[in-house]
Formats: sequence, structure tokens, C-alpha cells
Amino acid sequence: MQQVYLAVDIGGSSGRVVAGEFDGQKVALEEVYRFSNSGTAANDRMYWDMLKQWDHIVSGLSAAQEQYGERIVSLGLDTWGVDFGLLGKNDELISNPFHYRDSQLDGILEWGFERVSREEIFAQTGLQFMQINSLFQLLALQRRESPILEFAESLLMIPDLFNWLLTGEKVNEFTNATTTQLLNPATNQWATGLMDQFGLPAKILGEIAQPGTKLGKLRSSVAKEVGNAEIEVVLPGTHDTASAVMAVPSTEPLSNQPNWCYISSGTWSLMGVEVADPIINQQCLDLNFTNEGGVGGSVRVLKNITGLWIVQQCRDAWLEAGTEYGWGQLVELAEESTPLVSFIDPDDPSFAMPESMPEAIQRFCSNTGQTVPETPGAIIRCALESLALKYHSVLGMLESLTKGSIELVHIVGGGTQNKLLCQMTADACQRTVIAGPMEATATGNLLVQLIANGAVSSVAEARQIVTNSFAVETYIPDTSYDWSEAAERFASIIS
Repeated sequence: MQQVYLAVDIGGSSGRVVAGEFDGQKVALEEVYRFSNSGTAANDRMYWDMLKQWDHIVSGLSAAQEQYGERIVSLGLDTWGVDFGLLGKNDELISNPFHYRDSQLDGILEWGFERVSREEIFAQTGLQFMQINSLFQLLALQRRESPILEFAESLLMIPDLFNWLLTGEKVNEFTNATTTQLLNPATNQWATGLMDQFGLPAKILGEIAQPGTKLGKLRSSVAKEVGNAEIEVVLPGTHDTASAVMAVPSTEPLSNQPNWCYISSGTWSLMGVEVADPIINQQCLDLNFTNEGGVGGSVRVLKNITGLWIVQQCRDAWLEAGTEYGWGQLVELAEESTPLVSFIDPDDPSFAMPESMPEAIQRFCSNTGQTVPETPGAIIRCALESLALKYHSVLGMLESLTKGSIELVHIVGGGTQNKLLCQMTADACQRTVIAGPMEATATGNLLVQLIANGAVSSVAEARQIVTNSFAVETYIPDTSYDWSEAAERFASIIS
């Protein structure tokens, strides 16, 4: 009987428990449990319902135990980045964690820069500037004089928080810590001097633990509820992008001039390269790229791009208005629409949390003097083409930063199911696109567990297992349409 490893993978819209069986050459995945996940609005704030999420985690582990029993060796848990919970005296959770789309973050970048300059923050952290970063979430609490900051004793990122509930061990896993804008990528230590400059309590930052660390067995109370006291908790790359990039099926060795880049495609698109050393210079600051930690000592130089969130919100808006479109149906409608007519900047603030995403897209096109898309197909085509053109723009920036030539684009994650977007990406970037695996985050999570448990010897061997285990789809650039002219129009719109 093959041993089983569990990946608890929680994203911004859903979570699941995935079981992986490894036969020495391939890994086979099976989804055991799935649940919906979203922010909860209360008292004009936006929170994550952490206790509800925890209940789902325990239910998912119990379901896995019922199916696999004593074959389960370990589990690893990953989530999104930037959000955190604060523990007070005696490890009391002070509040439900705030959601990164909470309105308290509005205007916080400018408020922070008045105290410490953008250049100085970047020099100490190497991170791109987004108001959702943990540093600015802490500053938002400070700005509104929230009492929870005053009573905080420990800061745990969302996966750290759940790992503490699972094992009783409090650590800050490295890859998620690198999303905070509180960690120095050159030293891999907390930027406590920056915390001091802002008057933030550096004492809340804890021990940094690397992917592959074994935290120990389940708490006795959790083990009793799940029905298994032998499951060991292993840290994967707890930032879901770190786990997803771990599952890129590349055989190229780590270097500072890689010939491939990745797009982790889902609600967000994270596009970047995997390099040996961080890039912390004026160009990286000007282009607003980030240096995040990867598995196996790598650095992920990347840019966050608003991804399929825009399409998801369009679908939700039409559903609320009384028309339900399937994902495949929306793609078909987009395919039937006229290509390369109008574009949006996916990262424009107007698309962060609009009342109606279709109306926001139409308003952007109108305000920029473009043809306004009227039908659902035209609106979705506009959104997808704009994403592909954004990828083209970021690809050029990556080549400039690495002073190399990127020949191949790997797309991993749920976005690989959108074949139209994958083809558009190949066309816009004029690069071959390899799409897959779809279950990249869960796969990368499981691979780190295999390494930690001695079943696999290295990251290179683990990536070979990805190649052995999953089919990928290759997209060759199509020259039927003038994407170069479209890229010029897109650049004028987003400049």
C-alpha cells in the first residue's frame, strides 16, 4: 500500500484537502474535501472567518483519515500571502484576521511614505509596493489607533496560524514571511530596523522556519478529533505561489539568467522568474517588482497582476442580475467576439472591488476613449486580452531585469483550464507557452513533504516527478492578428 501525503491548500475563494500517493516515479492526486472561502463583512470591516476555515480544515483531515487511515504520513498547509493574525498574552487570538481588501488600507501607502521613503523601504525589503502588504496592514492598524496592535505579542501569517492550531508550534515560515515587506531578502532575517523606524513592535516577529521543516505531530486534541495521532505536520512553501512554482516542470538548473518564466494563474496572476540571488536595485524598484523566497534557496523575482478575479467578478455580477454563465460558455462567447478592440489595465484600482465589474470595464474603456464592449462576450474578451498583453509587458521587464532572454513561459494553476487565455498569452508574448500542471500548488506542497520525509532527494528530482505525473499542453504563437500593434495601444492606455 502506497503512503499518502495530504496537502491542505486554501485560496482566496476556496480551500481543499488533496491526497497524494507516490509510487517512486509518479504522484497521483485526489481531492478529498473542498469548501468555499471568502471574506466576511462586519462593522464596516472585511475579515477572514478563521474559525470557519479551521472547522473545514479539521473536517477535511477527518475525511482523509476515513479514506486513507494509517497510510497517511504527513500533511502540509499553504494559503495566500500578506494576511496575518495577532496573538496576545497567553496566545489568545485577538481578532479575526483582516482581509487584504479591507478599506482600512485605502491611502496607506502615501501615509507610510511620509514617514519612511519608498526607496528606504525597498532597500531593506526588496518587495514590490502594494497596499495589501503586511507592513502596510500593520501601519493601517497604527493609523487608526487599533487596540489590537497594542496587545499583540505574536504575528502569525495565515498558514502559520493554522499550523499553530494543528501542532502548538509558533513559527513564521520563510516563503510567506517574504510577502510581508518586513523581511530582508539579502539576509533572510526580519527587517527589525524598519519596524523601529515606523514605531511598530518588532517583538511580534518570531522564528523563521524553512520549507521542509517538520513541526511535529498533531496536538492531542486535534489528533483525537481527526482520528490519527501519527500524522506529522511539515512546512511546505506555505505561500501558495511558492508551492505552485515548486511544481513547474522545468529541468533547467537555478541561475541568475533563466531562459523561462512562470505565471501562477488564478484569482491573481503572479508572473516572474526563479533566480539564485535577489535583485535589489533602482530598476527593480522603478518597475515595482518583488523578491520573494522560494523553495530550495531560490528567489522568486515577480510582479503581482490582478488575474482571473476580473472574470470571476463579471460572472458573479451577471448571476446577481439573473443570468448564469458557465465558465466554458463565457470563453465561447469571448471567442466569438471581435479580437483586439478594447483593453483595460487589470491593475487599475477601479477593478479592485467595484460594485459591478462589467460596468467598471465599460467605464474604463469609455474614459480612455475606446470602443465600449457591450456584450458579455466582448467584455470577457477585453479582460482576457488585457491580461495577455499585461503578461507581454511584464515579460519585457523580466528580460531587462535579468539581462537575459526568456524563451519559454510556463503557466501553472487553475488558469491553465482557460485555453483561450493560454493561447492569447502565447500570441501576445510571442513565446511558446507550456500549460500545466493545473494542481500546481497542491503538487508543490506534496513534493516538499516527499523531500522532508526522504522519499525524494532534491528539487530537481521532484520536478522530474511533475514531468512524469502530469500531462501539459503546449501553445505555439499564432500570427493571425497584429498583437504588436495591440501591445502599443495597450502600453499607451496603462502608461
